[in-house]
Amino acid sequence: MPYKLKHLDPKKTAVLVIDMQNDFIEEGAAMYTPMGHAFVKPLAKFLDSCRALGMPVIYTSHAYRKDKSDMGKGALFCDPAFHGEVMVENTHGVEIYPAIAPKPGDVVITKRSYSGFFATEMDMVLKHKGIDTVVITGVCTEACCFSTARDALFSGYDVAFLSDLTGTIDFPDLGQGAYTAQQIHQTMLCVIAMTTADVMTSDQLLELAKKEK
Repeated sequence: MPYKLKHLDPKKTAVLVIDMQNDFIEEGAAMYTPMGHAFVKPLAKFLDSCRALGMPVIYTSHAYRKDKSDMGKGALFCDPAFHGEVMVENTHGVEIYPAIAPKPGDVVITKRSYSGFFATEMDMVLKHKGIDTVVITGVCTEACCFSTARDALFSGYDVAFLSDLTGTIDFPDLGQGAYTAQQIHQTMLCVIAMTTADVMTSDQLLELAKKEK
């Protein structure tokens, strides 16, 4: 049975902006994600609306040390990361894309794996702010966004996953056929709606939040 949020208190809800960093969003980047780049402007507008409603905004940036000592097994699935071409700590690539750069009061959390919760201070920050609900935006739908949503659920948070402010990349044929970014995105939204979060649009999320304001 699909999971649905009945209400949403803006002061107890945080928006998580997953990995909207130059490595993925800047045109020409090694891990460029066209779907992510396409919703930059709507995301910026949405974040301003959330801030106005009193909702904390928390960004994640996926970055590894230059010596790769914290890389783990996840990088085995990403050649550019394994070879030190992307997601390198203290480089331009791990900075949040300028058009959606953090504003005063926002939080930026560096993560070393797909999930924004694994081995980070995310849970501590959310609990300190009195948060009981998180909203997932960013890239990529099936990897870091999904992993973060799952860990949020397992950590006791209600989760909203925004269908219009998340996205991914095309998948090559690795033996199971090739899939477009949109096909992957739509399939994952179905999976997430059935197992992990309330999947909705950004407008629907704001409508819920304004009812409780």
